[in-house]
Amino acid sequence: MNKEFIYKHLLNILNKEDILLDEPMKNHISFKVGGPADFLVKPRNEEQLKDLVSLLKKEKISYLVIGNGSNLLVRDGGIRGVVIKIADNFNEFSIEGNTVYAQSGALLSFMGKAILNESLTGFEFAAGIPGTLGGAIAMNAGAYGGEMKNIVKSVKLMDFEGNIFELSNEEMQFSYRKSIISKKEYIVLSAIIELKEGNFEEIRESMRELTKSRVTKQPLNLPSAGSTFKRPEGYFAAKLIEDSGLKGLTLRGAQVSEKHSGFVVNLGNATAKDILDLIYVVKNIVNSKFGIMLEEEVKILGDE
Repeated sequence: MNKEFIYKHLLNILNKEDILLDEPMKNHISFKVGGPADFLVKPRNEEQLKDLVSLLKKEKISYLVIGNGSNLLVRDGGIRGVVIKIADNFNEFSIEGNTVYAQSGALLSFMGKAILNESLTGFEFAAGIPGTLGGAIAMNAGAYGGEMKNIVKSVKLMDFEGNIFELSNEEMQFSYRKSIISKKEYIVLSAIIELKEGNFEEIRESMRELTKSRVTKQPLNLPSAGSTFKRPEGYFAAKLIEDSGLKGLTLRGAQVSEKHSGFVVNLGNATAKDILDLIYVVKNIVNSKFGIMLEEEVKILGDE
């Protein structure tokens, strides 16, 4: 790949400060591991994004789209091609009545505060999820009994041809930690969220309780990607791991959290390989003990 050639073309579309070369992915994912991306770019609007996708497709350059990186694990070899980051550069939202109009890069935590101030209920479960709206919609993120599919009215998307279109909630094909985006790899541009009028004090109290529960039960002081494994039908991943005697298991810089065994954490000096090796050990031991093969909820990307 001719990096000079690509860089020159990227400059025709994006601001210079929005193009990063050989950028360590550990700076962009919550696990704080991962080798360099050849390019990491931050388009600021739909037009730039459309031109960017068109260029990459025309030149047959591989690319992938990330949000805040809170559900990703990038391998130590990094990522070839272009990483398109849609986060703080793409994060405007507004509230009109019971309806929220938001770009995909808006942080759920910021949205949660603004939604609380409007006394709207239904978003409490999402306000503590450390990611962007786009990422949450793509994987139908959920917590404490709530899921994105319960509040999303419609989603504006871009396909890899640069076509922009809107899908209804039903057309998004939401299921457990999945949506149509898992199959089609569309890019989320924005969404319309429908909420209900509620009582400010009750909503605030609910958000406080959920925050307290997270802080008490989850290892928020260490880098991770949240729940490492999906919930197997009829079971809880954390309980299976704990019952296998794996809570606190440490492999080099990675550990099955002592606080919540559903989390694999970076003790501070882990490599992606450490984390992947530990995930492998956990899956195999749980499978040998209970006959259940855990499936990663975290998305694994990049080269060895």
